[in-house]
Amino acid sequence: MTEIVITGLGATTPLGGDLATTWSNMLAGKSGVRRITEEWAEELPVKIAAYVAQDPAEVIDRVKARRLDRSTQLALIAAQEAWQDAGLDWDADEGSQVDSRRLIVSLASGIGGLHSLLNNWDAHRDKGYRRVSPFTIPMLMANAPAANVGLQVHAKAGVHTPVSACASSNEAIALALDQLRLGRADIAVVGGTEATIHPLPIAAFGQMQALSRRNDDPEGASRPWDKGRDGFVMGEGSAVMIIETLDHAKARGATIYGTLAGAGITADSHDIVQPDPSGEGQYGAMTKAIEDAGLTASDIVHVNAHGTSTPQGDVTEAGSIRYGLGSAVDGCVVTSTKSMTGHLLGGAGALETIATVLALHDRMVPPTINLNDPEPDLGIDIAANVARPLGEGDLAAVNNSFGFGGANVAVAVTNANVSR
Repeated sequence: MTEIVITGLGATTPLGGDLATTWSNMLAGKSGVRRITEEWAEELPVKIAAYVAQDPAEVIDRVKARRLDRSTQLALIAAQEAWQDAGLDWDADEGSQVDSRRLIVSLASGIGGLHSLLNNWDAHRDKGYRRVSPFTIPMLMANAPAANVGLQVHAKAGVHTPVSACASSNEAIALALDQLRLGRADIAVVGGTEATIHPLPIAAFGQMQALSRRNDDPEGASRPWDKGRDGFVMGEGSAVMIIETLDHAKARGATIYGTLAGAGITADSHDIVQPDPSGEGQYGAMTKAIEDAGLTASDIVHVNAHGTSTPQGDVTEAGSIRYGLGSAVDGCVVTSTKSMTGHLLGGAGALETIATVLALHDRMVPPTINLNDPEPDLGIDIAANVARPLGEGDLAAVNNSFGFGGANVAVAVTNANVSR
C-alpha cells in the first residue's frame, strides 16, 4: 500500500497564533479558555469560551478580510503556515513547485460561515436589504474555507469539504488519505476550521445543557473525566496538515513529521446527539483505523481522545478505548487536549491529530488539565495534569473524533519515515 507522510503543520488556536506556540503551551498545560467580555454574553448563562490567541484581523489584510468569514480567515492562516512548513511558497505561480493537477484540498467545517450568515441577517433586519454584503453567499457556504485555500495553492485534483459535525476534520483527513492511496493525487492540504463563538450558538448549545457553566473559573471549566465536569467549552481555530505520498515527499526533499497510517469511519445510528452507550461505533472506528494502518492494538502507545468534558461522552469513550485496545490498554497513555483548547467542533479533529503526530515526534504526550477528581473505574491511563514522556523506538497512536449524528472517525499515525 502507498505510504502517506506528513510534511507540513500549521495552526491558529486558543493556545497560540501559530503551531509552535500552540504546542509549547499545550505541553505546559496552559488553558486558552477565558471569560467572554462582549456585552451580548451578559444575558446568557454561559459566559466563557476559547477564542483564538491571535485575532485573524491582525494577520489578514483588512480589505481581503471583509470578503472572508472568520472561519475562512483562520483556515488561510493555518494553511499558509502548513504550506510554508512543508517547504513550499504560498505565493508561487501555478505549477512552479507542485503539479496542480495532482494537488487536492480536503478541509472541513462543521458549521461553516456562521458569523457571515447571522451578521448579514442582522444587517437586513435592522437596515434593509441594501446593507447585505454581496459577498454573503461565498462567505457563508460551508466549502468557503476549502475553496479559498484551494484557490491560493491552485489545487485542481479536487477541493473537498466533508461535514460530519465534530468529526468533520478527521473525516477530511481520511478522505484525502484515500485519494492519495488511490493515486488520484500526490499531495494534499488537509484539516479543519471553525469560528462559532457568537450569541446564537452559545445560547443554543447552552439550552442543550452541553456547555460548561463554570463562569467563575474559565481556565478550569474544561475538565475531561473529572467528576466535576459539566459540559464542553466552545473553542475556535484552525489546524492544517500537508500530506503526500512518500515518493513525492522524498523526490522534493521534504522533512517528514510522521506517517498518516490509517483511518476508520463508523456511524452509531443511535441518536442525533447522544453517543451509543455501548461505544460500539467508537471502538469500531478505532479498530478499523488500526487495521487499516497494518497495526495491532499492542502497537498503540497513545490515544488523543475526543474527550469533550461532557458527563456521558467521557465515560462512553473511556469504555470504547478499553474495549478497542483490549489488554493493550495498559500500555497506552490517553489524553484530551480539549481540556486546554476547548472544543473546536469541525476543527477539533485536525488540531488533535496534529497534537498526536507531535506527541510521537517529540515523544511527549500533552496533559489533560483540570483532572483533579477522576471518575472511578475508567480503566485508562490518563496523562493527568502533567505531560507524559513516551519511550523510544517505533511508535503508533490514534486520534478519536466523534460528532453529532453518530459520526465516528479515528485516525492512526506513526513516527515511521521521520526526517530528523
